[in-house]
Amino acid sequence: MERRNRSLKALAALQYLDSLDDTLRADALVRWVGEYLTDKSIGDFDLEYGQLQTLSELFYKNITFLKDHTDSIKSELEFNSKVQKFLQ
Repeated sequence: MERRNRSLKALAALQYLDSLDDTLRADALVRWVGEYLTDKSIGDFDLEYGQLQTLSELFYKNITFLKDHTDSIKSELEFNSKVQKFLQ
């Protein structure tokens, strides 16, 4: 029962994180992974088929989001570096 409750809590938290602003979402996803996937694997989740589908869709969506967010942050840092060099 505890495993099921933990799994449902993790799914609900991931669904909530999906609605946050980009910067908050990226930081919260890092914390989510630390809380739910550091000590245990995804195979330990006890969810029904529909819930597993939702979880897998959110995983894919958030992995894609994090890749895009990383690229965005990288380009901002490069731009800031160029501006800083120009101003010196």
